[in-house]
Amino acid sequence: MAGNTKNNAINNTGFDSDNNKSSITKTNTKEKDFPNLSNSERVLTSLVAGAAAGAIAKTTIAPLDRTKINFQISKMQYSQRAAIDFLVRAYKNEGLLSLWRGNSATMIRIVPYSAIQFAAHEQWKRILNVNGKNSSSVYRLLAGSLAGVTSQSLTYPLDLARARMAVTQKTEYKTLREVFVQIYKNEGFLAFYRGFTATILGVIPYAGCSFYTYDTLKMFMAVDKIQMNPGFATLATLSCGAIAGIVGQTASYPLDIVRRRMQTSAIKGAFYHTTISTTVKIYREEGLMAFYKGLTMNWVKGPVAVSISFATHDIIRDYLRKYISK
Repeated sequence: MAGNTKNNAINNTGFDSDNNKSSITKTNTKEKDFPNLSNSERVLTSLVAGAAAGAIAKTTIAPLDRTKINFQISKMQYSQRAAIDFLVRAYKNEGLLSLWRGNSATMIRIVPYSAIQFAAHEQWKRILNVNGKNSSSVYRLLAGSLAGVTSQSLTYPLDLARARMAVTQKTEYKTLREVFVQIYKNEGFLAFYRGFTATILGVIPYAGCSFYTYDTLKMFMAVDKIQMNPGFATLATLSCGAIAGIVGQTASYPLDIVRRRMQTSAIKGAFYHTTISTTVKIYREEGLMAFYKGLTMNWVKGPVAVSISFATHDIIRDYLRKYISK
């Protein structure tokens, strides 16, 4: 009886007496599926699911990620042949595991980043009253953008360290700890946030467009509402994530080029001091298309990573919530 009273209080008044916090009336389908979960339980399950999703997705596309970063920070012309040559050369000279160089730094960053991003997205949706088709498109975009800004702000130094490891040999930085020590000794504390402005400017359209596109496509396909074959439902979710990845990557890619140049400038001998000066320098020296160098590779790895990430998050999150609700 007490449990029913609590559920009715949540569903009808939007107030969770256990947490003594107001929450948005639960019209979202996923929230209806697990009406007895507290907000803290929702945050925890989303954090765990997001961490696993990010780790799996990034490990899958790590070799492509390293290849992309190397082209982004150089003046070499990108082509599929050149990308394959880089992978083959790295394999021959450094071994198979070299293709995952920097992935340890990626894991240390992506686990908290992805966990925070997914959990923050749900919370921003609650705060902005984003509940489904009738929600404002502006607020749906804003929820995704704010989730990206939240997670990126909290994990940026790890992203910079990962970029440094991806473009150097083992003799330069042997461990992640050494990356941080050397950067601090040689460049100072502020170097940990070099390229931060470009990153935030890039994550706003990337996260906003990714989450908006994913949620919109899932609503359009009614993935969460109709009883689908589990295999087909997973395929539909992966497809929604793949399209979201293409949209998000394309919208934010030029700023991704700028931030990578700024993050790695100290070890490449070409210093880029501000977002604006870096943008101007790249344009003057390499032309407009330099801002899209490696984008075609992102159209391969981006959809793969985003689709795996979104689908894995949703599957693990719903499984955990179903388990807790029993």
